[in-house]
Amino acid sequence: MRSHLLNDTTADRYRRSVTEGVERVAARLATTDRPFTGVTVDELTPRIERIDLDKPLHDTTAVLDELEEVYLQDAIYFHHPRYLAHLNCPVVIPAVLGEAVLSAVNSSLDTWDQSAGGTLIERRLIDWTNERIGLGPAADGVFTSGGSQSNLQALLLAREEAKLGGEDGEAGDGLGGLRVFASEVSHFSVKKSAKLLGLAADAVVSIPVDHDKRMQTLALAHELERCRAEGLVPMAVVATAGTTDFGSIDPLPEIAELCSQFGTWMHVDAAYGCGLLTSLKNRDRIDGIERADSVTVDYHKSFFQPVSSSAVLVKDASTLRHATYHAEYLNPRRMVTERIPNQVDKSLQTTRRFDALKLWMTLRTMGADGIGELFDEVCDLAAEGWALLAADPRFDVVVEPSLSTLVFRYIPAAVTDPAEIDRANLYARKALFASGDAVVAGTKVGGRHYLKFTLLNPETTTDDIAAVLDLIAGHAEQYLGETLDRAS
Repeated sequence: MRSHLLNDTTADRYRRSVTEGVERVAARLATTDRPFTGVTVDELTPRIERIDLDKPLHDTTAVLDELEEVYLQDAIYFHHPRYLAHLNCPVVIPAVLGEAVLSAVNSSLDTWDQSAGGTLIERRLIDWTNERIGLGPAADGVFTSGGSQSNLQALLLAREEAKLGGEDGEAGDGLGGLRVFASEVSHFSVKKSAKLLGLAADAVVSIPVDHDKRMQTLALAHELERCRAEGLVPMAVVATAGTTDFGSIDPLPEIAELCSQFGTWMHVDAAYGCGLLTSLKNRDRIDGIERADSVTVDYHKSFFQPVSSSAVLVKDASTLRHATYHAEYLNPRRMVTERIPNQVDKSLQTTRRFDALKLWMTLRTMGADGIGELFDEVCDLAAEGWALLAADPRFDVVVEPSLSTLVFRYIPAAVTDPAEIDRANLYARKALFASGDAVVAGTKVGGRHYLKFTLLNPETTTDDIAAVLDLIAGHAEQYLGETLDRAS
């Protein structure tokens, strides 16, 4: 069994095995003509369940053959131009190369003696991102597993800072008196984080949005004032730069002014909109982000990186101390005075992958402008898609995109019952997914069912968008026709 360990004696076997795996994936990418096969849960489950994990195949080729059947042939391929569903991007080759390197070397980014150069590369990328945001010379941060973890850590820091402010009585009855403000279309992780942090059930105050799905700052100001009047503490405001459903960007400068006025931590969830940090022409859409106390970025959304690659950034490095614990076997306190850089001092995680390497390889190969060009392309595509939808009487489109998301629904000419229209749109999405011809997402707007294109693939064209819209309309019309037939 030692022959399977990766070391100096098995380097040739490693090279052959990985090459064979890469060839399989490359062949699948080259021949995939639709994003999904349409396989069902009932079809795929027996293939997985019949495999006896206690009886290994002992041969890489045989294992890859089996993998073709249970995974590769039916995987959902984000690189296909008609995958239009969630915030999943096609990935750039330099990042995939970085993934191969980091997996084989297997550095753990918790302590210096497990990562050395990896530690410094991650720190340099954190500095680079902070420079792009404009957080200032005292800024810092750490890579995380994704936006939800980044938001959780940011709100943890905000909670601890609010508790410090409450030591003179300002925090009222402790955690129960802390409040977080976020728009009604903010990410669900805000409420989830509040629960995990032990805040009250009503701690997250939902702020209404305007027609463009942006937080209403007048409503925010009213709620902040009400919070103070009731003797509660406005712990944090979460502004979103790229909401999941609409790609909308909250008015960051105005929110920053209110946070300054009320002494409230400002967190910007830019998990989606962080691609604008490299944009060549749309960077001004997130002006005001530099005033945040903390920022979430997801490189695996709009930097075209493989999952996972995220970070939480802070304006004041000293606030990261709230996530710091020392263990004698890992990062004893003496290492601080010895100036040994341990990333575990900043992180909620201990063992942690060297995900920063993927971004490093990307920047050193393509440059930031290369990333920005790709993200600008999908934003331009969304604008063109919005024009198509706005001119098409078959569809109702909700809002003009700020980033690369389109939310719309099919509106049949002969049907006026909103519930029936809901069912037609739900059916169209399900039928489209079952066909494998395209994958789209769904959401609710005003209690009604809508469909969603999340455009993150520069290879997608307006012809692809038009074709998928025709498919959606066709499936919806088929459903409505069958419904009328059954009714008559």
